[in-house]
Amino acid sequence: MTDLIKKAIYGDTDAFLELMDVNSLAMYKVAKGILGNDDDVADAVQNTILTCFEKLNTLKKPRYFKTWMIRILINECNKILSHYKKFNWDEEIPLIGQMDMSIAEFEFKEMLGRIDAPYRIILLLYYVEGFRISEIAEILDLNKNTIKTRLSRGRQQAKKEYLPPASKNDTLPQTISIQTRKG
Repeated sequence: MTDLIKKAIYGDTDAFLELMDVNSLAMYKVAKGILGNDDDVADAVQNTILTCFEKLNTLKKPRYFKTWMIRILINECNKILSHYKKFNWDEEIPLIGQMDMSIAEFEFKEMLGRIDAPYRIILLLYYVEGFRISEIAEILDLNKNTIKTRLSRGRQQAKKEYLPPASKNDTLPQTISIQTRKG
């Protein structure tokens, strides 16, 4: 992969296109987790690809290409979100295109949508994209301990969203185990 990145840095457009193809699913998942709307996701990914192509020569260490690219993508997503904050939405737009996903995928995306944004992006990068805590800290330009705290709080929020409210007569245990991995 590093050879491909080096070729792209030196101007090989085929190598760059292959890099974008390899990373397109990861970009889609991250952008979808932040934006939710496929049209906005497409815009963010397209702008990210263009920015990566224009700024590839500024990448200092090829092994951090994916981290660098995801950081650019997150910035593009934040630009789109800030654009929407300027508008006043009087009516809710119905979600379209959710018919083709499994129930588990739908529930997971629904749960992610209810989690506060600072925790959502970290959960998405950690569990869906498989980034380590140190990589997430670099991508988001935050301290590792901040990432660990937000990851923990995100897990707690996910538990609250996933579990039904407890009643006094319930005999089921009131905890849920979220599988963790060391970062």
